[in-house]
Amino acid sequence: MASHGIDPQRFAARLPNWIVPKGPDSDVVVSSRVRLARNLTGYPFVSRLSPERAAEMSSELREHLLAAVERCGASDSSHWVDIHESEPVLRLLLRERHLVSRDLAPVGEERDAPPGRAVAFDQSETVSVMVNEEDHLRIQTLESGLDLEHAWKRCEAVDLALEPRLQVAYSEQHGYLTCCPTNVGTGLRASVMLHLPALSLVRVELEKVFAAVQRTGLAVRGLYGEGSRAFGDYYQISNQVTLGRSEERLIQDLSTMVTAIVRFERSVRAKLLGERRSALVDRVSRSLGLLRTARAMPTDGALAHLSNLRLGVHSGLWSGVALERLAQVRVQIQKGHIQALTQKELTSEPMEASERDRWRAAYLRQTLADR
Repeated sequence: MASHGIDPQRFAARLPNWIVPKGPDSDVVVSSRVRLARNLTGYPFVSRLSPERAAEMSSELREHLLAAVERCGASDSSHWVDIHESEPVLRLLLRERHLVSRDLAPVGEERDAPPGRAVAFDQSETVSVMVNEEDHLRIQTLESGLDLEHAWKRCEAVDLALEPRLQVAYSEQHGYLTCCPTNVGTGLRASVMLHLPALSLVRVELEKVFAAVQRTGLAVRGLYGEGSRAFGDYYQISNQVTLGRSEERLIQDLSTMVTAIVRFERSVRAKLLGERRSALVDRVSRSLGLLRTARAMPTDGALAHLSNLRLGVHSGLWSGVALERLAQVRVQIQKGHIQALTQKELTSEPMEASERDRWRAAYLRQTLADR
């Protein structure tokens, strides 16, 4: 079964470039993301845009966006997915790979996606553009590790590639105009995904980090950004202010805070290894045992156990699976990926939770057997 030139089963089996743990400080920082909000003159904001005008805009933008993501991405091919016409499983896959948001690609009991919503992305999944989410365009770049500067440069390149072809809503006084007032100005949202298992074990220290982040005008969110929970000790930290500061200043402020958190997480890991090594070994061993033997496993439980294994690898307590493989597994245990990877005849609707939990456990047993 294929949609928009994408075979969901093949798509789920391969790894996006940014997930490979090869970037700076990748023992703590999973990825860096920069996103730019842009709106076009001549069209109302998305909240007041009719389905007919939204579909018209999407059609007009398609070739421009595909050309821009190919030119500025890390591969020479690209994909276009019309969300309104895509099946629920593909929507889930796109969400789980951070290519689209829940608002752009609803699934199941959530509201349906109206016409005109789409996403363009390159084969490596480092560059993407959402169409008609909260704003007309959301340009996004993802990089491995703490590499906000590279992510910003690539995002800026996409913006500049589109600028001559589009009439963007801009005010000399306020900057780029956006649907939400908090994005007015640069329209930039930068975020970093952190894995903080040691700080999560010492809750009082984690709360100190969160307090410091909020004092500096940054926000802490869960695995999938705003409104999501922090599964598996993964947290996103992002800027909240876009007006009155340059893009470079916003990037630098976030980088400075993240660098301090990285040092703190490493120091707590070292302290735990020195004072509670046996307890950490036991924690990693129990997680490995459960992942190897469980007959059903929910997503949050699997992420928590995989978090312990990742901590074990980085702490030198376990070396049974390469970090790249653990990164891939973290993505592939999620709802859409499990369905795409385990069903021989892929159904369009999401699996029942109990069936999915059984398939997830089988996938984990096979992946971690005798390792």
